[in-house]
Amino acid sequence: MPIDERPREKAERHGFDALSDAELLAIFIRTGLPGKNALAVARDLLRDCGGFASLARCTPKEIRRYAKGIGPAKSLEMAAAFEIGKRLARGQDLTPVLDTAERIFDFFGRELMALRQESLRVLLLDTKLRLIRAEEISLGSVNECVAHPREIFRQAVIHSAFGVAIIHNHPSGDPSPSPADYRVTRSLKEAAHLLQIHLIDHVILGSPDGGRVPYFSFKEAGII
Repeated sequence: MPIDERPREKAERHGFDALSDAELLAIFIRTGLPGKNALAVARDLLRDCGGFASLARCTPKEIRRYAKGIGPAKSLEMAAAFEIGKRLARGQDLTPVLDTAERIFDFFGRELMALRQESLRVLLLDTKLRLIRAEEISLGSVNECVAHPREIFRQAVIHSAFGVAIIHNHPSGDPSPSPADYRVTRSLKEAAHLLQIHLIDHVILGSPDGGRVPYFSFKEAGII
């Protein structure tokens, strides 16, 4: 495309208000497909979905179905961006209080349910149990090696966190803990006690299929 028509350059010169919906989406998509640039991909996606309002209601899987060539990572980023916009529109705090497993699931459940691999994350919390930041520790099966307390609590020390909550997902949708999950949790509990860091909870996130509770809380189970 001519430089003066490229969405990124146009936004730099004139601001985002000067961009069409397709141009805004093209900046997010970044790269196109063979024979189709990012702007054309964006136009097709908006046309097939029926506009931004409909696209904002799509799950990552639905986004991929509408837009051939957009992978899991990009569709997750896109869905997360729309979720941020919706929360801002509702006036919802983007530094939520995460003092219960239910609140943790409400904030992170949709994102992690869409993943095909287990993602282990540490949530760093302040004295009011508000989220400071979330750090991914590993991507893959959770076990004692990848969930070593050294890696998890190092982040808490670096960022001067009051406490931490550990979360990971089960791609199967069943949040029932495995024997390895129990061992990891007990190891983290012992390390937190020695380091005098508050371990708020370890929550396994699943899906609400069949009406089941979509998460398992080691705190609620009396293990933490």
